[in-house]
Amino acid sequence: MTGAGADTGTAEYRIEDLAQASGATVRTIRAYQDRGLLPTPERRGRANVYRETHLARLRQIADLLDRGYTLASIKELLEAWDAGRGLGGVLGLVAEVHGPWTDEESDRISRRELDARFGGRQDDEAIAEAVELGVLERVPGRDDEFLVPSPQELAVAVELYAAGVPLPAISGHLRELRGQVEHIASRFLEFTTEHVFARYLGHRPPTDSDAAEAASLVRRLRPLAQQTVDAELARAMRTFATRHLHHHLGAEPTPLSDDALRPLLLPARTTQAVRALVGEEHVSAFVAAATEREVQARTLDGLTATHAKSRKIDESP
Repeated sequence: MTGAGADTGTAEYRIEDLAQASGATVRTIRAYQDRGLLPTPERRGRANVYRETHLARLRQIADLLDRGYTLASIKELLEAWDAGRGLGGVLGLVAEVHGPWTDEESDRISRRELDARFGGRQDDEAIAEAVELGVLERVPGRDDEFLVPSPQELAVAVELYAAGVPLPAISGHLRELRGQVEHIASRFLEFTTEHVFARYLGHRPPTDSDAAEAASLVRRLRPLAQQTVDAELARAMRTFATRHLHHHLGAEPTPLSDDALRPLLLPARTTQAVRALVGEEHVSAFVAAATEREVQARTLDGLTATHAKSRKIDESP
């Protein structure tokens, strides 16, 4: 039936033709219909007739799914669009968030060049771990070539290896670092959402104008997270590297006062639970009090155990 409406300028599709044109399966198209994601097709005899609007809608759904949206949220967006609220701003916001968060460009590297950078030694286990971590990505159909999403990250691994750090230690360090950085990213996102984006994204889906304004803010705020981390990392590295050097040279490090603040990373889930329990302004005090209480409890337990042990020795014949 494809092309049957050529005289009217509108293509028509059977469901099988629509599936072939869109890349979706017949079963998926029917499921979308049942969920209200597709307009109702025209009934002609015993067959349903689909048009270009259905094909365009299927492509929009596929694009939003690729961007990480659920079918429930896609339905809300499409309903807003059908109601005349527009999707231009929303899709612009999605594009900003899903766009690159760094100016670094990916690169490719051959297996021979990769082995040469790491001393000419072939290590399939290390390659597999690098792929698992996302430092390398396999190129389909090319066993001797890899995609490097972050050449800088690979260069750091090369320098550490050249300095004598074993590859398993480098991988373990990256796993640990990644967990800490993800915690920082989660906190920055929570912070900006609470103080900046909540007023634009408080209703679902956001209006076209609010989404466009939020997209503009993402562009402005995107560099701030990295700039803040860079500045704080530089400060912390200077502090701890100086202290470390003093320790190894036998110099007396600058003593920290009892009330000095020390950085402490907590899992995002723990921070969220504490915030829900006592409120944002009391998180630090709660964590400090809970820690002090735990230390006191363990100290008492240790003293009790020591006392009991001494008493048992004294009472022994």
